[in-house]
Formats: sequence, structure tokens, C-alpha cells
Amino acid sequence: MNEMKKNIAVIVRGGREEALRMALGLTLMSDRVDVFLTEAPPLKSETNDMNIEMLGDMRSGLFAVDMELSGFQTIGEDELPEKLLLYDVVIPF
Repeated sequence: MNEMKKNIAVIVRGGREEALRMALGLTLMSDRVDVFLTEAPPLKSETNDMNIEMLGDMRSGLFAVDMELSGFQTIGEDELPEKLLLYDVVIPF
């Protein structure tokens, strides 16, 4: 059965490690999952580095709101609401 794939946005507040892990898990259903970092970058850890690398490998969009981070596209806070309108599901974490 062909099921319509969803576009999912995960908003990560405060650099939470479990949010990146959850976003990666959502890719298992072949849905499009994009991650938006707000408030703080993820803590530097081997787990976070691996999750970010794997999200990139899964072609997830990686966005940092008003922050410059390696591997992430920087967007302005004023761009975020308009961008979120493009998603079927928005998960704040």
C-alpha cells in the first residue's frame, strides 16, 4: 500500500539531546524530517555529533535559528513561522 509521506518539523529548544535522537527515529518511516534549533546549540557530545551526522545522511534539513553552526543553515527568527507552514506536523521539543 502506498502511503503519503509527511513533512515533519522538529523544533529543538535548549540543545536537548533526546530531541535529536527522536528526530532521527522519525526518519525510519521515510517521512521528511527537518530540525530547527532555537535558543541554544546542541551540547557537544559524541551522541549529538552522531545524530546530527545521521540526520544529514538521511537528507534532513538542519536549521539554526539566529545561530551560526557548522552543518546547519542559519535562518532568522522572523523566517521561522512562514517556514513552519510548509509542514504537515510540527513537534516542539
